[in-house]
Amino acid sequence: MATAGNELLLARLPELFETSTQLLDEVEVATEPSGSRIIQDKVFKGLDLLKKAAEMLSQLDLFSQNEDLEEIPSTDLKYLMVPAIQGALAMKQVNPSKRLDHLQCAREHFLNFLSQCQNYHVAEFKLPKTKNNSAENNTASSSVAYPSLVAMASQRQAKIERYKQKKEVEHRLSVLKSAVESGQADDEHVREYYLLHLRRWIGISFEEIESIDQEIKILKEKDSSKEASTSNSSRQDRPLMKPFILTRNIDQAKVFGAGYPSLASMTVNDWYDQHQKYGTLPRQGIAKATPVEQQENQEQKKEEDDKLTLHRAREWDEWKDTHPRGYGNRQNMG
Repeated sequence: MATAGNELLLARLPELFETSTQLLDEVEVATEPSGSRIIQDKVFKGLDLLKKAAEMLSQLDLFSQNEDLEEIPSTDLKYLMVPAIQGALAMKQVNPSKRLDHLQCAREHFLNFLSQCQNYHVAEFKLPKTKNNSAENNTASSSVAYPSLVAMASQRQAKIERYKQKKEVEHRLSVLKSAVESGQADDEHVREYYLLHLRRWIGISFEEIESIDQEIKILKEKDSSKEASTSNSSRQDRPLMKPFILTRNIDQAKVFGAGYPSLASMTVNDWYDQHQKYGTLPRQGIAKATPVEQQENQEQKKEEDDKLTLHRAREWDEWKDTHPRGYGNRQNMG
């Protein structure tokens, strides 16, 4: 027998669910920017209502893993959609600094919804990869030939099937909507209506999880590249260390100095520019002489040549005085 507290929760639960779903519809069709105050207030209000609804469902123990789908009342089937709507509203939050947290939170809500639908056999599907089963899936796929091509083909086929089912579900929902909302539909049609909603949200959850995984990958790559650029800039901003010389004894210290004092005070380029400016730049190992120095060098060389010529002429005269003509010519001797 239901207690008074449970009856109160059951009375409030439909109101919380209907208000939160209405807020989601208003956010999705709104023309205002997603980051506007009006839209974000609706998102926060919807998330707060759904959080309270999830707590009520936990307290009431409305769904149990031991029961089958047929055992759930038709009017209670819609509450299985609470985690999916939570994920959809969590995706609408706009805060760049917390975007990664919002994506991970939304993914958990969608996975929770898919897990419940799988437990109740609402539809036949495989759960997306999680941190726990990703290693197993990778190991299994590595044994298949051309795993990337097989995976791409299967994903494409799954998307096509989900798209067809989505169109069929939306068409059938449009037919049943007016009758269910007006209260004229019987229990069978009401049950079909909410089961179709669950199947519709199953397709939406798969699409959102795929989009979330891609965005999380981009955000993590962006954060890693930002950290790498930050570390590189910190190393570049670090002041350069001046080279120094370690000496073993006092004599070496006198020659090389105590490190930095005896290092060169200018670079090779600075030394070259300075000597070129004053015209003292060496050229092939010989300093370039000024015009006056060049003239003096030429006169000095001329004087030395004259002295050498005079000296050779004197030696030749002296030799002729001591050696008669024909001295040393033995070719005409008899």
